[in-house]
Amino acid sequence: MKTSKASAFFALTFLLFAAFSCTLTDYADSDTLIVSAREAVKKIEEGYILLDAQKATSYGKRHIEGAVNIERKAIMIKEPVANSLATAEIVSQAAEAAGLTESSNILIYDDNNNMDATRLYWTLKIWGHEGDIRVVSGGFKALQAAGLAITDQAAPVRKTTYHAKALNKSMIATKEEILALLDNPSPDTILIDVRTDEEYNAGSIPGSIHINHERNMFINDEKGSTFRPVSHIRVLYKELGIMPEDEIIMYCKSSVRAANTYAALYNAGYRNLKIYDGAWLEWSSEKLPVFKTEVKAQTSTSQTDNS
Repeated sequence: MKTSKASAFFALTFLLFAAFSCTLTDYADSDTLIVSAREAVKKIEEGYILLDAQKATSYGKRHIEGAVNIERKAIMIKEPVANSLATAEIVSQAAEAAGLTESSNILIYDDNNNMDATRLYWTLKIWGHEGDIRVVSGGFKALQAAGLAITDQAAPVRKTTYHAKALNKSMIATKEEILALLDNPSPDTILIDVRTDEEYNAGSIPGSIHINHERNMFINDEKGSTFRPVSHIRVLYKELGIMPEDEIIMYCKSSVRAANTYAALYNAGYRNLKIYDGAWLEWSSEKLPVFKTEVKAQTSTSQTDNS
């Protein structure tokens, strides 16, 4: 009798999930931006360049053998606020220093819960990188667990030239766009605050939905945090009323974590995505309107480099 009830329960659950899944057909096909460590190994064998997005000091201590390094500060500037998108010239110089061309096929990993890898991906794409770019879910620890060798010796870098293209303005939002939304909200434009509960409760941009970027991943400090499957991401955001046809703008403190959410959504088939690069640093420094929650939520205990 118990077995029969259990079977009926699971059958009903399966049918409900299948029925709900049918509503997901309006998503674009996933381009598989995010790959597993095992898939990354195959890509390396196909000739993809392995790009390390750790701090240069960490790269100098240990990295995946054969990987070249572009650290965060090489692609970001301090104006108008810290961690702002660097210019085409600066990004081109960083890419050349790593031996890249505009058509290089790239795999990117980091040691910071996929945040620096996704920010580097977004930076290269917004400046028109033409080659294929994939982000390795789980980063350094996942690649190490997949059997790739570790070294402290810098990989040889070939001499190349790199010419960044015109800025893809469809991938970035400005302060003026956000202010316009406050005056004239659109039901088809969603603003997402991807910071921690504590940060959000202390103050956020009015009208923003709070979805901590960590919800995109299975957080594991020992084995490397991996992205949730596409099906999880689609259900999570659709349950919150965020549809693939919406324009979605995301931000955090300085929009490094926002790139993590950008990558997760892009991988799940969303395409109308923008990052507000000035982020909370710009918004709060200019004393623009702020919303504060009345009830405190549980504080996040993440140990990642929150930016």
